Amino acid sequence: MRELLRELRDWDTTGTPFALATVVAVRGSAPRAPGAVMAVTATGQVAGSVSGGCVESDVHEAATETLTTGRPLLRTYGISDDEAFGAGLTCGGTIDVLVQPYTAPADRDLLRELAGVIADGRPAALATVVSGAAPQGARLLVLPGRTTGSLRDGGLDAAVTDDARGLLAQGATESAGYGPHGERRMQDVTVFVQTYAPAPRMLVFGAIDHAAATARIGSFLGYRVTVCDARPAFATRERFPTADEVVCAWPHTYLESTEVDTRTVVCVLTHDPKFDVPLLVAALRTPAAYIGVMGSRRTHADRTARLREAGVDEASLARLASPVGLDLGARTPEETAVSIAAEIVQRHWGGTGRPLTELTGTIHHTREA
Repeated sequence: MRELLRELRDWDTTGTPFALATVVAVRGSAPRAPGAVMAVTATGQVAGSVSGGCVESDVHEAATETLTTGRPLLRTYGISDDEAFGAGLTCGGTIDVLVQPYTAPADRDLLRELAGVIADGRPAALATVVSGAAPQGARLLVLPGRTTGSLRDGGLDAAVTDDARGLLAQGATESAGYGPHGERRMQDVTVFVQTYAPAPRMLVFGAIDHAAATARIGSFLGYRVTVCDARPAFATRERFPTADEVVCAWPHTYLESTEVDTRTVVCVLTHDPKFDVPLLVAALRTPAAYIGVMGSRRTHADRTARLREAGVDEASLARLASPVGLDLGARTPEETAVSIAAEIVQRHWGGTGRPLTELTGTIHHTREA
């Protein structure tokens, strides 16, 4: 939903009726993960996607129907047996899509509150009844310290609120089964919980042309991007208009004073020992998901020798992605940024980095890989 905020807010401001179609379950290979959203207005405008084009036409019809009836619909789409490009997934998987009208004032109020929380970068989880013994489409917005809405049963609200906060801490989105009053390990009610954690951070050190390109692609991938350099003439907003923050400070000093978690990616593009060594010593003490370091193989060898002298052990050195990026033959700053982004994605999802034409089996990896 994060990518649809502008459209949803525009439609809300103008009073335009719309429906939201959300992928609430995936079985097998599918183009979009649970939580993917497509919005359709009463006049036929469309934003977002639930399958990358496979079933959007049918979902559009379902959205039009639910706007007319005012009732939610649950649709299941699998591989089309008769026509490859009919209302089915040609990739072979199956998805469940819940289509809900957002026309009632209470629904619009809840969505307006959620949109504001997401825009402010605050955490939230939206729980929705998919099927079963509770009213289909009932929604509960779970925020730190409070909730808005209800799944129409106090016990169910309490159980889902507790579980939603746990999922929010993990950054996970999933469906779960409950009893009619919130009893766990039962399947009377299926509830889909979609979490909206603040955007993960990308910390780019070194205000060079490669950093500008990396900052742009980081923003494109959904990161909150910070560019940091100790040189005031280089660390300027004009040079990095797409970055969320531009900081003029010694890199290691800034890193030691800012928040780094298991979703943070660190890109060290300075390739200058007086910046790199103290910065990497600090970076390797953090739980960052990725630490990529620019430089030639000779530079990398010199750098690792200096890091060993600084007391960094071999297990920590093995965390470094250096030389940074996948082997794409990149030369320009923009191509290098694509190479870095490709490696970040590959490490996040556990891909091989090899051409898909050389592989068999599933295309879409899970994080457990």
